[in-house]
Amino acid sequence: MLEKMRHEVELLSRHMAVLRTVALHQPIGINKLSEILDLPFHRIRYSLRVLEQMGYIRASHAGAMATGRAEELFTTIDRDIDDLIILLKGVRGPGT
Repeated sequence: MLEKMRHEVELLSRHMAVLRTVALHQPIGINKLSEILDLPFHRIRYSLRVLEQMGYIRASHAGAMATGRAEELFTTIDRDIDDLIILLKGVRGPGT
């Protein structure tokens, strides 16, 4: 029942790892991201495309760069995750 949610959380985790790495090493290309994160190119490419479509990164000739929107996300992500944890705890079965 929760397999789809697990997949989405794993995907989010990868996107966040890519975004954090871009922010720390910008501008950065796919090859360097793949090396740092030890992930295949196609996964890095997909995460970059998603992050760009959402406005968290932008492409440049030198490589990917984080936007101001990424900085905003970094300031609120911990609180947002804490809120999700509280919500998920409410879904637990009886006696837990």
